[in-house]
Amino acid sequence: MRRQAVKIRLYPTDQQVKILAQHFGCARWWWNYGLNKCIETYKATGKGLSQSGLNSLLPALKKDEETEWLGECYSQILQSVSLNLSRAYKNFFDGRAQYPKFKSRHHRQSIQYPQKVKQVNDCLKFPGTLGVVKANIHRLLDGTIKTVTVSKCPSGKYYASVLMEYEDDYPTPSTDGKVIGVDLGIKDFAITYDGEKVSKYPNPKHLAKYEKKLAKKQRIAARKVKGSSRRRKALRKVARVYEQVSNVRQDYLHKLSRKIVDNNQVVVVENLNVKGMVRNDKLAKAISDTGWGTFVNFLSYKLERNGGMLIEINRWFPSSKLCSNCHYQIKELSLNTRTWVCPSCGTHHDRDGNAAMNIRTEGVRMLSSSGTGEANANGEEVRPIRGRKPTMRPSSVKLEAPTIPLAVGGG
Repeated sequence: MRRQAVKIRLYPTDQQVKILAQHFGCARWWWNYGLNKCIETYKATGKGLSQSGLNSLLPALKKDEETEWLGECYSQILQSVSLNLSRAYKNFFDGRAQYPKFKSRHHRQSIQYPQKVKQVNDCLKFPGTLGVVKANIHRLLDGTIKTVTVSKCPSGKYYASVLMEYEDDYPTPSTDGKVIGVDLGIKDFAITYDGEKVSKYPNPKHLAKYEKKLAKKQRIAARKVKGSSRRRKALRKVARVYEQVSNVRQDYLHKLSRKIVDNNQVVVVENLNVKGMVRNDKLAKAISDTGWGTFVNFLSYKLERNGGMLIEINRWFPSSKLCSNCHYQIKELSLNTRTWVCPSCGTHHDRDGNAAMNIRTEGVRMLSSSGTGEANANGEEVRPIRGRKPTMRPSSVKLEAPTIPLAVGGG
């Protein structure tokens, strides 16, 4: 049993836009009301409210004159909010997420339909008053439709994320194939080594290409009167520029990750501490623009679907400071030093290419130590263990790199 989500564009009519706005408002109000109730209950009793406890408050609210408009919203949308709020609390107490926050009408809006959504030709049919909505279904919805999340972006576009379920499973992960090491950086986005050659993929610097256009739109928006319709339109234009940047970045990451996955069976990367690295004021903007965490997530799910494997080595592994020829480790290597000569064997190293070689070698060693026999089968040289103990993650585990600033592009 496997699940897969597809994001498609929606084109609601004017009437459907009003219905969606009403549903977004109801879902947002119920989230904020439920979160406030959970806080008050915890202060009074020391215990929170469960999903069933939240749902038990809805009938009385729908009968109250001040909140009877909640009855106009499809009931399962509000129940999905209760489920999501209870999960948010569970994730917080389990240490997987921050404390739940109140929602704002000025940010991204979304609602969930947990069942009864069907495809009708080139449209999606939703239960309740929303009905049939025109959609751009660019991929075949050939699985059993489970949950559908409808969202509105700040640019004013509507999307539906369709979660489908399939009877079969993904292929069993295999290490029988090529192994590639990937070093992520800023000057070059990705430096790879497949055992034969080093390849470099440039950093497109997407945000820099749109900075002038973005600054112009932001100046126009800043001059409008707050709360006016003209300001809302101007802010929507700003959001569209940000959306363009996001789209071209994701397009680049998708194409590069697809190229790497199609040509390799095992991909080895560093588990970079991105959240910590963006605390560096001088590099925060450049690091955020690269999208390292998104790229590794793309590699992860694509390898999983292809039966491949993703290995993440420890972020403290000194990939840049190790000589890939004799394994001698130098003490210091500043960020602006792009080449260096090994004091032990005299080998001249390109910083990033050497890091990619060491990352691949460490991944091969981890495969060998895990009992796969991959290193012995390919006759690879296994590097002796140095530094802190690395970790291994199969591709099926979610990473989100989603971190104490480190040297970018290597240890």
